[in-house]
Amino acid sequence: MLTLLAGLGFGLSLIVAIGAQNAFVLRQGVRREHVGLVVAVCAASDVVLYLAGTAGLGALVVSHPAVVEVARWAGAAVVLGYGALAARRAWRGDEAGLAAASDGAVADAGRRARPVLLTALALTWLNPHVYLDTIVLQGSLAASHGDGRWLFTAGAIVSSVLWFVGLGYGARLLAPVLARPGAWRVVDGVVAAIMLVVAVSLVLPALTA
Repeated sequence: MLTLLAGLGFGLSLIVAIGAQNAFVLRQGVRREHVGLVVAVCAASDVVLYLAGTAGLGALVVSHPAVVEVARWAGAAVVLGYGALAARRAWRGDEAGLAAASDGAVADAGRRARPVLLTALALTWLNPHVYLDTIVLQGSLAASHGDGRWLFTAGAIVSSVLWFVGLGYGARLLAPVLARPGAWRVVDGVVAAIMLVVAVSLVLPALTA
């Protein structure tokens, strides 16, 4: 049980920090647009990565730094692109989207599912930190628990699922606040700032090396 709780605590320590992925999940949750799809992609991705780390793929990632570098620059480009869209929404205003989502009247939901899916995948899999945190770091800590490594990993997986479900579906509680004029501009402005910081943090190590 202690091993399971250790994995749970470790998983939460990694995932709770606000980053590009969490900001995207939060925004989709507030807008009530394809929340289940986004939550499923993010949680399932963590499950795959945690299991891969525990299975010993961390050494493979470390021995192939080119993979991390490709993810670094591709991820920075995706994050900057999404940040630019958020900045444009903040500049122009986008309160209408919340009203439509709250009324359950998103007419083109099927058509819009694909870009939402691709964005969720990109913000997850093109982030080099996700490989270092889940596969390398989590894999190493899980291995230190010996026979209990899979129990430790189970705890980390539970924390990930709980976090994304809570963030995605709990975000709708903010809807009354964000129904106020100008509130969405603040949200998108914060999202744009987060994306910029994340993008800089991704490329800075490569530029200063």
